[in-house]
Amino acid sequence: MTVTPGLFSHVGLLYSGDSEYLDGTIPYILEGLKLDESVAVAVPGRNLTLIEEALGDSAAEVELIDMSEAGRNPGRILPCVLLAFADSRPGPARIIGEPIWAERSAIEYPACAQHEALINFAFGDRDLGILCPYDRARLEDDVLADAERTHPTLSGAGGDHRSEDYAPDAVVEKYNLPLPEPRAADAFRFDLSRLAAVRQFAQERAEECGLVPDRVEDLVLAVAELSANSVLHGSGHGVVRVWRDEDHVLCEVIDEGTLSDPLAGRRPASPGQIGGRGLVLVNQVADLVRQYRRPGSTVTRIYFRV
Repeated sequence: MTVTPGLFSHVGLLYSGDSEYLDGTIPYILEGLKLDESVAVAVPGRNLTLIEEALGDSAAEVELIDMSEAGRNPGRILPCVLLAFADSRPGPARIIGEPIWAERSAIEYPACAQHEALINFAFGDRDLGILCPYDRARLEDDVLADAERTHPTLSGAGGDHRSEDYAPDAVVEKYNLPLPEPRAADAFRFDLSRLAAVRQFAQERAEECGLVPDRVEDLVLAVAELSANSVLHGSGHGVVRVWRDEDHVLCEVIDEGTLSDPLAGRRPASPGQIGGRGLVLVNQVADLVRQYRRPGSTVTRIYFRV
């Protein structure tokens, strides 16, 4: 992938403590408002409260988004938060987006890191700035090292500087990993003639695993989209597996297709677009989506909290 030079900027803000957090975010917001730019703040709840209180009356001019809800699935952040905001506003804009915080789980983090890397390829030469805070006091060293690889510019108490380790492609590939095998899972093979049957299989297994009815519907919808993609765009057949761990009901679709576009499912569908909506929809309904891609095989695993 290549980054188109232009007005787009992607900055990693390294902070420690509330004072540094506000010192790095509030001037960025107020500068945008002074320049008559559209401004959004998408950060986890406690930090959102800090910013809102610090802005005072100016908070009414900013779109405030709780990232712990809107971005609980990292694959949802680009299409449903960042691109959705940027596409709905004419002219220049700036966003504070904090997709990674200390309470993120180990299974979520690879998708978070890939998200941060893919931001660099999603906006082209758009007049947009994204500032991504990283808590250097609470995040692991490996996470901070990934921040240096996914952000061309880093900012902190000492000012701004270019990241010498910037390599977003390497981060996308670093976390393109085989997913751990479940201890036990029910499996169902499908092809075009069995698409209805695979939905029934997913529904029955999700119900047996204790998923609540509304979320069963979401899981079945996701399975329908993924299995249809396997038939239409893959090898024409695939395997669905369903199981439960301590916190989630999981469903996995395996096929022999090659998914070459790392941004698939992370761009909102264009008005009037035919096709290409399936993975976006899956990201919208699932609590987490992880993928392992290699030539001749794609594994998509979706998580639903119980």
